[in-house]
Amino acid sequence: MAEELKCSCENPKRGLPFCFGPPAPDFYVGIPEAERAKRSLLDTDLCVIDKEHHFIRGCLDIPIIGTQDVFRWLVWVSLSEKNFNRAVDVWETPGRESEPPYFGWLSTSLPHYPETLNLKTNVHTRPVGERPRIELEPTSHPLAVEQRQGIPLARAQSLASHVLQEWS
Repeated sequence: MAEELKCSCENPKRGLPFCFGPPAPDFYVGIPEAERAKRSLLDTDLCVIDKEHHFIRGCLDIPIIGTQDVFRWLVWVSLSEKNFNRAVDVWETPGRESEPPYFGWLSTSLPHYPETLNLKTNVHTRPVGERPRIELEPTSHPLAVEQRQGIPLARAQSLASHVLQEWS
């Protein structure tokens, strides 16, 4: 899990990191290690398992109230094969950010929240070189509420401290 401790955001900052996420979807982690190479393709942004489960990695940002900063979860989202193929087709295409959002299911279980697996999402493609923006369906789930309303700096610091302790 040491890989999870690194801030893999596009623009990491000094000090306590506010960017965390696992290197693979939860479903991938459930595959026995000896079978992973045969059953899956995984890079830093895309994953296909058993040629039928398709995942894309994106940024689920939570605004930090009173700042321009965000607490960023790098999460995996399951897409339909059609939407995944479309995302791959336009991966290096300038203007891809004009694509309509892709519906998906959150495929990362995040700490310090009730279960986050299978929350409904919209995946918003951004300019080439930027990971997609993940927008949760506006529900009463605490993660969705925090994404809409933001969190105080103290909450971001507390989350970061706890995640660093747990994942080390």
